[in-house]
Amino acid sequence: MPIDGVTEAVLVSPAGDISLVSLFLQAHIVVKLVIIGLILASVWCWAIIVDKSILYSRARRQMDRFEKVFWSGQSLEELYRSLSGRTPSGMASIFVAAMREWKRSFEAGARSPIGLQTRIEKVIDVTIVRETARLERRLLFLATVGSAGPFVGLFGTVWGIMSSFQAISASKNTSLAVVAPGIAEALLATALGLLAAIPAVIAYNKLSNDAGRIGERLEGFADEFSAILSRQVDERA
Repeated sequence: MPIDGVTEAVLVSPAGDISLVSLFLQAHIVVKLVIIGLILASVWCWAIIVDKSILYSRARRQMDRFEKVFWSGQSLEELYRSLSGRTPSGMASIFVAAMREWKRSFEAGARSPIGLQTRIEKVIDVTIVRETARLERRLLFLATVGSAGPFVGLFGTVWGIMSSFQAISASKNTSLAVVAPGIAEALLATALGLLAAIPAVIAYNKLSNDAGRIGERLEGFADEFSAILSRQVDERA
């Protein structure tokens, strides 16, 4: 009488062989796909966590250096010339975008101070949105894994337990040596789901808070710089 792969694995697996590798090899194909998917998701989550941690640390250092130079008394024109030839980020990108609009408007002979101020504020707002999107990119994946990971693992567990019961029924043997490996391989999916979800949730909360703090610093600088440009517009009007 032919039997499926799960039943055969239960019948031939040695009693007490519940190592992680053997559990994976004996699992149903659906459970294997769930386990592989959760492992890949966990690896990608850790890659995002490391990448964002480095990015946020670098962004804070760049903002500290830029603020030190900006408030050192150096003229805005000199600072703009030193930054305009690069690809700035963070506060520097806000500064360059606002100064570029400022210079274009005066070179074009703009006569409306209100219109100039409005254009500068628009440019600053767009730059802040762009910088914020760059900081928050791929954080949604962490939130998705954190919320869906346990349920994906639970799905693998339910499927594995169903397959194990079918194998037990086919073997007509309910001893613990037969039952334990099948239940263990099913629970492995839930364990991996939690293993992927818990770090993802913690990291998402931490990184979202860090991104929010950096965004607040960008908005604070944008307000201060906008006020400086507004005063200069009034002086030239």
